[in-house]
Amino acid sequence: MKKRVVVIGGVACGPKAASRIKRLMPHAEVTIIEKNEILSYAGCGLPYYIAGEVRDHSELMSTPAGVVRDTHFFRAVKDITVVNRTVAERIDRKTKEVHAVSTLTGERRVFPYDELVLAVGSRTIQPPIPGVELKGVNFLSTVEDARKIRDQEGSLEGKHAVIIGAGLIGVEVTEAFVRQGMKVRIVEQTEHLLENLVDPEIAFHLKNEMLQKGVALNLKDRAKEILGDDQGRVRTVVTEQGSYPADMVLIAVGVRPEIRLAEEAGLEIGPLGGIRVDSHMRTSDPSIYAGGDCVENTSRVTGKPVYAPMGSTANKHGRVIADNICGRPTRFPGVLGTAIVRIFDLSLARTGLTEKETGQEELSVVTALSPAPDRAHFLPSAKVIIIKLIAENPSGRIVGCQVVGYGDVAKRIEVAVTSMSHGGTVMDLGNYDLAYAPPFSPAMDNIIVAANIAENKINDIGHGITPSEVRTRMEEGDDFIFLDVRSPEEFEQIRIEDERVRLVPLGKLREQIETIPKDKEIITFCKISLRGYEAQRILDGAGYAKVRYMDGGVVAWPYKKFVAS
Repeated sequence: MKKRVVVIGGVACGPKAASRIKRLMPHAEVTIIEKNEILSYAGCGLPYYIAGEVRDHSELMSTPAGVVRDTHFFRAVKDITVVNRTVAERIDRKTKEVHAVSTLTGERRVFPYDELVLAVGSRTIQPPIPGVELKGVNFLSTVEDARKIRDQEGSLEGKHAVIIGAGLIGVEVTEAFVRQGMKVRIVEQTEHLLENLVDPEIAFHLKNEMLQKGVALNLKDRAKEILGDDQGRVRTVVTEQGSYPADMVLIAVGVRPEIRLAEEAGLEIGPLGGIRVDSHMRTSDPSIYAGGDCVENTSRVTGKPVYAPMGSTANKHGRVIADNICGRPTRFPGVLGTAIVRIFDLSLARTGLTEKETGQEELSVVTALSPAPDRAHFLPSAKVIIIKLIAENPSGRIVGCQVVGYGDVAKRIEVAVTSMSHGGTVMDLGNYDLAYAPPFSPAMDNIIVAANIAENKINDIGHGITPSEVRTRMEEGDDFIFLDVRSPEEFEQIRIEDERVRLVPLGKLREQIETIPKDKEIITFCKISLRGYEAQRILDGAGYAKVRYMDGGVVAWPYKKFVAS
């Protein structure tokens, strides 16, 4: 008898599982039930469709060869039955049946299964803000949502857009709106952009990029009400800080796992509100699997449950589910929470834990903040990137990495991900035999330099202090020497202005060392703090007891700086 597999959900995990099942078990009867008309689309491409980079929405549903993955495609090419515009209402685990209803005709159908896959995704969070029902207030989770924004609102040129929420979707759509000629404001209740993904000194550079592109930022602000005109169309967003014109509003405050079917069927739900699955992606019912945004994952850093909805993860889930259904015992090892985003000319990536999260986990860590050109500095194509590497102390195990800049960010985060996936340490990473040629990297690649910095700190050779710690010391009026060891020319072009700053170029430090008091704390720095570290070692060797260098130097200083005009 043929195995009957029913898949509920037709976007990422579901079609991936269904397609692999048919490849591994060609005689299986596979059916996908999808509530919307469109399936198997690239949800992460929606902002680029809104921006106009993707000209037609059908491109988001196409194979690389240009064939649209519609119901006919799945039947003709995959031998998979797709029943779209149909909502799965309930699961009868005793009879192993899915009860569903067509949203077009109201017809009710029953789908028997031997194995069931839940790939029902997530649902957007709708905050309790009066006025969300007004015309022009949007959410973004489907192709239909994106088409409504781009095609049904008329020309977007010159209109005012307010985006509520500064997570990945919020910041990606910001660029899309600006590219369409809109005037954009972000309202975010936390202190910085991408609050849950990166630390403040990395988010600072994203903030600067936004401001330079004319985006208004309302941070530490909260939307209170959305007002409309007598036609029921949005006109104003009222926040705790003021009132702002709005021809369109996008609410992007996050998503939650869709668990209604699973919960009503009595399946176990995890502590974070997602469906609980084991490493085989099997639920508490051995005949039911689940994957994608509706499930909880396991952190490969902490071993604890995490909710990390990503299209890439959903596709991996689908493959693992298919393997297990077809008798191939495959495990999914968990996630690191890797993400990458391009905003205008800036790229930002992250993986693992933030420094804030390591504190919540009570991990003892060292951090390395390392800015440098992404390729040989003598090439005009070189662009600065900043790496923040977080390692457990004293083991050196890498637990987090963040990269931001105008150069090749993806390469460095992927090296960090590879190392972390195998429990690698900064000592391991520092000896990776990475590909080197001037057009691709410096001789000592940026990620290797960051690893060496962290290793020096673990071995008590490098004594660092973060820019935020220096800033706090300044605000508290602490007495220390802030020793700038750059050249006078660099100092004149750009500098940190503070009464504690003293300029002594590194080449003059040894001959002027007697002028520096030994009874004061000294914090050294330069452009990127390579010379700052050198100065720390020189002073250490001369018997100075209280010396540290500032991580990242002037480049990574995320506060006001004097810049010569």
